[in-house]
Amino acid sequence: MIKHIIFDFDGTIANSQYAFVSAWNQLAEKHRFKKVEHDKLEDLKKLTIKERSKLLNFPMYKLPIVMPELYAAYRQSILDVTLFEGIKELLNELENRGYHTAIISSNSEENIRQFLNRNEVKVTDILCSSRIFGKDKMIKKFLKSYNVQPSQVIYVGDEHRDIVACKKCSVKIIWVGWGYDGIEVVQSENPDYMIQTPDEILQIV
Repeated sequence: MIKHIIFDFDGTIANSQYAFVSAWNQLAEKHRFKKVEHDKLEDLKKLTIKERSKLLNFPMYKLPIVMPELYAAYRQSILDVTLFEGIKELLNELENRGYHTAIISSNSEENIRQFLNRNEVKVTDILCSSRIFGKDKMIKKFLKSYNVQPSQVIYVGDEHRDIVACKKCSVKIIWVGWGYDGIEVVQSENPDYMIQTPDEILQIV
């Protein structure tokens, strides 16, 4: 029986693509990466992270160096980040039904809390990791902290790496179609559920 619902943040709860593009383009100018054009975002969704890094002339080994800079620049555009339609109502309804909700993200806790407070959205726990591919460790930490079985948890995310992390932890995942990774990127990993609207999450849990 599902008791705990973990959400990814960017691309799942928060529509932050314009803030990220703005932040990325600031870094691109500084580090001589290729800038992202807003009208090319849909094309980028069809590419894996490695394919995007190659296209944008960004060496993957620089991730640990660049990510803190990226989220610092992101903070400057936090007011441009909005809730996806139906997410606030979903989170409120989950709380009313007694589910324990949490966020696991590679974004900073400061950014997430500022956003949630501004939008008057309540989530029980926020767990953050600066490692973009470290979500499986955060999920395992969550399971251990609450002494729960993987079968009692479901994860809601939008990216290929979310699915991979959940499979490492034997946690079921709902992939949302409104985020950063298109279906072309994730379908090979066979997420447990694939949805297009937030209210479908209620039907699943």
